[in-house]
Amino acid sequence: MSISTTGVLAHARKRAAEPPRKAVRRPDLRRWISPVVLLAAWQLASATGVLPPDKLSAPWTVVQAGVEAARSGELGAAFAVSLGRVGAGFAFGAVAGVLLGIVSGLSRWGEALVDPPVQMLRTLPFLGLIPLFILWFGIGEETKIVLVALGVAFPLYLNVHSGIRGADPTLVEASRALGFSRVERVWHVVLPGALPQALVGLRQSLGLAWLALIVGETVNADAGVGYLINNAREFLRTDVVVVGLVLYALLGLVTDALVRLLERKVLRWRTR
Repeated sequence: MSISTTGVLAHARKRAAEPPRKAVRRPDLRRWISPVVLLAAWQLASATGVLPPDKLSAPWTVVQAGVEAARSGELGAAFAVSLGRVGAGFAFGAVAGVLLGIVSGLSRWGEALVDPPVQMLRTLPFLGLIPLFILWFGIGEETKIVLVALGVAFPLYLNVHSGIRGADPTLVEASRALGFSRVERVWHVVLPGALPQALVGLRQSLGLAWLALIVGETVNADAGVGYLINNAREFLRTDVVVVGLVLYALLGLVTDALVRLLERKVLRWRTR
């Protein structure tokens, strides 16, 4: 074997022994084309008078209104109040949704007793519940927190229940053959198998949490982003209304990104 051939083979073995390099994912700039075009069309329609300011302010006016609200501290105060409401409602709703999903998913009796009332409550619209909640809890923070909790609980319940019932029967049977107790099977096989579905429910529940908060804050609120929007509507400040809506959207995107980051950390065992 010649020296050159030996060197080539040694180099090939060295390359094969090296860990595979991760492909660097570059952002797809094509996804920015349609948002930029829509923003430019919005600005053009406002500048030419096709879109009057009392209907919808121009994008640059919205930016100026957002900067002004941030400098005055009004936007920060509203953000803090809304974030506190979502945090409290999420805590109550997540605990209720996960616990009910586990009880209903692990037990036939639990499903028979828990699932029917949950399914009935799930179909009720938020707006239809507000008058009843005001009678029960008044017009304070409790009504808004309960609305958020309901928005969080139902998606988590459905996905946790579905994830538990969809556990791989082969793995469950293998754990039974290995002598695992029922508690061990649930803890080591069923619940980890349900985790991907539960995280999907977490993403859905956070999106509905902000939607429920919007509904709650537009009714009898004296603080928060919803109150900011309602107050601006009274004075025909469409620029401030859009600022509030953009803030809601950004908060939803940030919370969704955090859950996706959690998915990558927790579900590292997945191949894709």
